[in-house]
Amino acid sequence: MIHGLLWLPLLIAFVLLTALGWLERRRQTLYRQWAKDSELAKLDNSGAARVKNGTLVWSKFEAGKFNDKDQFEIKELELVELMALSSGEAPLTNEAQGQCRLRLIGCGKEIDVPFADAERARQWMSELMKSARCDL
Repeated sequence: MIHGLLWLPLLIAFVLLTALGWLERRRQTLYRQWAKDSELAKLDNSGAARVKNGTLVWSKFEAGKFNDKDQFEIKELELVELMALSSGEAPLTNEAQGQCRLRLIGCGKEIDVPFADAERARQWMSELMKSARCDL
């Protein structure tokens, strides 16, 4: 009997890890469907974003689906800034790593798109500016 009780925490941990793995697989499958035919797409802990037909849309995974939070027309893009995620209006340096956000500014509209990785955000900055220049 005591041996069975010793294995019980391992069984609970196994069931929990299996359930978490299933949820992550479901999130990734839904992301692939959501980002289908996108020119540029990303999924990380801070949310998902895609560029499709000249529009950037960013979403959060909530209640088993991607809920769109905001969108921005790339042809209206005037400026992209790399900002710290939670420290107000502080721009990031080139050496900074970790969580951040891209501030997209254009036509009197300003949105922030969160990123879990500053390097990926920098890549998105250059791709968005290329797209904006091509649309001119």
